[in-house]
Amino acid sequence: MSQNIFEALRESHERQRDLYRQLVATSGDTPERQALFEQLKTELLAHELAEERHFYVPLMDHDAGVDLSRHAIAEHHELDELVESLEDADPATPAWLPLAKKLADKVEHHLKEEEHKFFQMAGKLLTEKQKAQLAKDYVATYEEAKTTTA
Repeated sequence: MSQNIFEALRESHERQRDLYRQLVATSGDTPERQALFEQLKTELLAHELAEERHFYVPLMDHDAGVDLSRHAIAEHHELDELVESLEDADPATPAWLPLAKKLADKVEHHLKEEEHKFFQMAGKLLTEKQKAQLAKDYVATYEEAKTTTA
C-alpha cells in the first residue's frame, strides 16, 4: 500500500521533533549542538519547501483551504526568521538556548496545528488519488531539497 500525503508529512514531523528535542538538551558551543542545529535547519527547510508546493498550494485550489494554507505558510516564515536569529546568535552565549527553545515551541505548535486541524480539513478536500500522488511528489521534492540545502 502506498503512502498518503499525511503519512509522508508525519514522518518529517517526527524527525523535526526528535531533532529539536536533542538540540534543546545541548549546552555550550559544542560540535553536537552545531550538528543538530544544521540537521534541524535542513529538515525544516526541505519540509517547508516540499509541503508548501505539494500540500498547501493544492489546498488553495479549494476555497476552504485558502485561509489555513496562508496561515501555515506565514508560520513557515516565522520559523525561518527564528532559524536566522539562531544562525546570527553565538551558540556559546546563554541567550542561544532560550532562542532554540522558542524555535522548538514554534515548531511544535505548527506541527500540532497541522496534524490536528489542517490534516482533517485536507482529508475532506483531497481525493484518495490526490493524497497518494501528493505524497510521491512531496517525497521527491523533500529528498531533493535535503541534498541541495545540506
